[in-house]
Amino acid sequence: MVSGIACGQMASQKKIGAAVMTTERVSRKQKVIYLDHHATTPLDPRVLEAMLPYLTEEFGNASSATHVYGWRAKEAVEQARQQVARLIGARGKEIVFTSGATESINLALQGIVKAYKDRPARIVTTTIEHRATLDCCDHLGSQGCEVVLVGVDHEGFVRLDELEEALKTPTLLVSIIHGNNEIGTLQDLRAVGELCRKAGALLHVDAAQSLGKTPLDVRELGIDLLSMSAHKLYGPKGVGALYVRSGSPGVRLQPLLHGGGQERGLRPGTLNVPGIVGFGKACSLAAELIEQEAARLSALRDLLWELLETQIPNIRLNGPRRCRLPNNLNVSFANVEGESLIMALRDVAVSSGSACSSAKREPSHVLRAIGLSKALAHASLRFGLGRWTTDEEIRYAARRVAEEVQRLRAMGFGDEGNDAPTDTA
Repeated sequence: MVSGIACGQMASQKKIGAAVMTTERVSRKQKVIYLDHHATTPLDPRVLEAMLPYLTEEFGNASSATHVYGWRAKEAVEQARQQVARLIGARGKEIVFTSGATESINLALQGIVKAYKDRPARIVTTTIEHRATLDCCDHLGSQGCEVVLVGVDHEGFVRLDELEEALKTPTLLVSIIHGNNEIGTLQDLRAVGELCRKAGALLHVDAAQSLGKTPLDVRELGIDLLSMSAHKLYGPKGVGALYVRSGSPGVRLQPLLHGGGQERGLRPGTLNVPGIVGFGKACSLAAELIEQEAARLSALRDLLWELLETQIPNIRLNGPRRCRLPNNLNVSFANVEGESLIMALRDVAVSSGSACSSAKREPSHVLRAIGLSKALAHASLRFGLGRWTTDEEIRYAARRVAEEVQRLRAMGFGDEGNDAPTDTA
């Protein structure tokens, strides 16, 4: 006799096996159109070419100061540091390399609270931040830090009047996502920065999604800290950076780790030279291509929305029509369960939201924050276009989505209460 637990395990194994077989069948027999560039981007061949020497013959440790291998590695790191800095209008010495945006965000938020013991431990952030920020704030809250969440409007723009009101109480730090990773809303950082300066609060910006896709100048916008990640920018995974404003006075920061003293003691550990070189090259390419890529991708994004809106009734655009990431589209489909739709689109790689939350069954906190019902939030897809997305792929993807939505609606595959959207703007 097989126990209930054993039966459940066997069923799970069968599902996993079926999923693996399905993935193999799809990858072997047909091309899958990749429209999930918010989750990660493919490595640009030019980035790989720049990295390869540091994965082979140029293997030195950038901290080795006694021989040419270490000197050349350090030189490559410093060149990359300048490339990253130039993309955001910073100085090279203000760039601290990390393992990615999640580490950068944690270093910024926790490092600030540790460094400014002489000021109130109070952080203001928004309801639509990435989980890296919200979970870090939850942790700080459990340690006695006061965390205030400011709301957003129906397009995902932070309510500046609420932010101004929140800043009437002495605040150490404001943390805000620039380009939202789900609905693409681009916040008015200039207005946010002015409110922060007026209140004497530091400003941290999560730029993981917006870096290289829309112009950013940390000095012009009054940004004190800015988190970045290479793999959202056609660079390698496992490397990112934190901009830390210098000056008189500069931003004080305490490290999360302690060790060899690398990165001015803020992020100890042997530097990932190949990854850092790749990040620098990715930033350099982004600086060259930012205007033409933004124009091309926003045109393809608008085409995708136009095709979906024409072919499918009862859909809703989530986020603003303007002031959004050029490669982002988020759409809700009434009377369709999003997970079923994603599973049906085996030849189009899309997601229902953040890759960091895709294993969870809860509806997107971002979509809920802009006013969607749980059912409609569950019925949403995020499309992320990229450097090599084509017009042909967009037209094919729109047709496939329309086909599957029609099929699923006919079969009744929708969440109870998943009514037609009242607002498609």
